[in-house]
Amino acid sequence: MSRLKRVLVVLTAVAVALVAAVGGGFFWLYTDAEVSTVGTSFSREMAVPPLAEPTVERDGTKVFDLTMQAGHKEFRRGQQTPTWGFNGDYLGPTLRAERGDKVEVRIRNTLGETSTVHWHGMHLPAAMDGGPHQTVAPGGTWAPRWTVDQPAASLWYHPHPHGTTEEHVRRGLAGMFLLDDERSAKLPLPKRYGVDDLPVIVQDVRFDGSKFDHGHKLMAGSGFLGDRTMVNGTLDPYKEVGDERVRLRLLNASTARVYQFGFADDRRFSLVASDGGLLEKAAATDRIRLSPGERAEIVVTMRPGERAVLRSHPENLGDFWQTRFNGGDDAFDVLELRAAKTLRPSPELPAELGEPELPDAGESVRTRFFGLQRSGINGRPMSMDRIDETVTRGTTETWVLRNDDGMPHNFHVHDVQFRVLEVDGRQPPPHLRGAKDTVFVPGNRSVKIALRFTGPADPDTPYMYHCHLLYHEDEGMMGQFVVVEKGQRAGDVRVPHSHAGH
Repeated sequence: MSRLKRVLVVLTAVAVALVAAVGGGFFWLYTDAEVSTVGTSFSREMAVPPLAEPTVERDGTKVFDLTMQAGHKEFRRGQQTPTWGFNGDYLGPTLRAERGDKVEVRIRNTLGETSTVHWHGMHLPAAMDGGPHQTVAPGGTWAPRWTVDQPAASLWYHPHPHGTTEEHVRRGLAGMFLLDDERSAKLPLPKRYGVDDLPVIVQDVRFDGSKFDHGHKLMAGSGFLGDRTMVNGTLDPYKEVGDERVRLRLLNASTARVYQFGFADDRRFSLVASDGGLLEKAAATDRIRLSPGERAEIVVTMRPGERAVLRSHPENLGDFWQTRFNGGDDAFDVLELRAAKTLRPSPELPAELGEPELPDAGESVRTRFFGLQRSGINGRPMSMDRIDETVTRGTTETWVLRNDDGMPHNFHVHDVQFRVLEVDGRQPPPHLRGAKDTVFVPGNRSVKIALRFTGPADPDTPYMYHCHLLYHEDEGMMGQFVVVEKGQRAGDVRVPHSHAGH
């Protein structure tokens, strides 16, 4: 009996030690999961990506040149970090065109890896979309051409190679593509690029020595989560402004992090545009949530001599686990606006802004359901040679999106701007009532959207729909659809071809 007692004592001690170790490990993971840069010192002037200067051909086509290249950037004084960029060491220039413009973008890949360039939010032929089927090999070129036919909006461009999108975007391949039209040009909105109309490309980063750390935190199933943020490639950025009202074109260019943007003093601002362009009317708010790939344009009113800090506030990402380990408890001071002692007066915002060109639910001819899980959409991981959905040109459909696994997801559809009809069966909030191409779908929630497919038809070349948390996309959380004429069937998906020449 004494031997048995000794054995039981030893086993109990081992069990207690294991429980303590596991509990201690979990406590360490729990406390380490929360990140905050609140109170940061803003010490670097925010870079503003240059506007690309196109050449104009005889027929009026605006031709832009983009070169994907490797480089080094001194994010922190005295340390050179290896990076990728377009036409430079990190990120890319801002492209700008007007509705009705014919555009061509001549892309050259000088990297050691095959990549692509996707025009996120753009309505254009599938063969020009820059998805995983339009790859550009190392040393290769590609020159997509299309006519801009959509309202003024803040779009962006980034790589889309199947399986490596997260890595390519994280290294720095991204830029903004701004569209203008006659209506927006007449509105009294701030519109001097880099002065009172500012691109704000937000990314979270983590450094390991002189390199970007591309690893994922333990327990963080959403993908890469950094411990600090950059704006336009600038750490701890500030921007001096000289106007009473400033327009911020917010782009969440992070690969997994969801931001809850507001200001440190909880001041209200005006939301004037979402992914696909201007809202009907400005919406006053003090918070705007953007998941990866989403954009929003806000106008903030400044007072002479003050400093206003753009902050990402903590938010609920579903349940305790998802919120804690996927960044919901984190807070970041993102950008400081420094107002001059004397400000140029700005006109009041107009009562009416835009007329979003969105489908109506009553026009829908079909409803499709999409179950979102990390393992795939509707239970199937992405396959490059499989057409998942076939839609008819000129028709409107209703798509019901359901997050079935509790983890944060969002949903991006190529080529179209859709209308959000419902969020969990209720009318969407104001920030979701404009044109959208990407929508956040929290765990165990549902979103209903209306989409109109205006073509052109191409039964052999697909567009994508996918989760824009890029780690999930790379794992296979993506599907393909083709647009066909009435009565036409989907064809055979063309084998991806890397463009290696002109």
